[in-house]
Amino acid sequence: MTADRPPLAEGVPDRLYGRRRSHPLRARQQELLDATLPRLRLDAAQAADPRAAFGTPVEALWLEVGFGGGEHALAHVERHPGVGYIASEVFENGLCSLLSRLVAEGEEATGALPPHLRLWPQDARHLLGLLPEGSLDRLFLMFPDPWPKARHAKRRFVNPTLLPLVARALRPGGEWRIATDDPTYQGWVAEVMAGQALFDVPPPATARPEGWPPTRYEAKALREGRRPLYWTLSRRAG
Repeated sequence: MTADRPPLAEGVPDRLYGRRRSHPLRARQQELLDATLPRLRLDAAQAADPRAAFGTPVEALWLEVGFGGGEHALAHVERHPGVGYIASEVFENGLCSLLSRLVAEGEEATGALPPHLRLWPQDARHLLGLLPEGSLDRLFLMFPDPWPKARHAKRRFVNPTLLPLVARALRPGGEWRIATDDPTYQGWVAEVMAGQALFDVPPPATARPEGWPPTRYEAKALREGRRPLYWTLSRRAG
């Protein structure tokens, strides 16, 4: 097991499912990965003391798992300069989408970058195992891949075997925000959370709460007639 891949909980498959790339990268995208990503990348050693990894003092630490196109992450980065924000995504096209918003073409290696943003372009489950206990103030899971087939349920991030790892990384009272428009995943979240004692789980909101930036996936769901649900879970003490 390598330093950036600590062992996962028993029963959690140590395999990352899903795509890393949807089509060949253009020259600009490759330059973003080669020149810009390393300037923001959080490595395993830094994860052991994550607040020290930022280029500015931070008052809180937030993590987004699977940021997709990056609009949700960047909205929070712009609104909360005092928060250290770690955005995790393995899909290269998503990484490029976020990075392209940060630097102009031709400035991939030199353009100014938000000092309170770091990227983790690997499996977020391993990052949770590397972070100090109780280090996160907030965790976001926005419109994750639903893996709708029953035989693929173990691939879902919301999973009974993964909850202790999430709870370990969140401080008592820390928030875990989950949004999904998929009916199967909505039912799955309700089922999994009904059988655990690590988080307080109020009923989900049926409209995006104040302070939750929109995403392209939410917009697509609403256009196609699907109604998202929005959970705000709180890590219990003890």
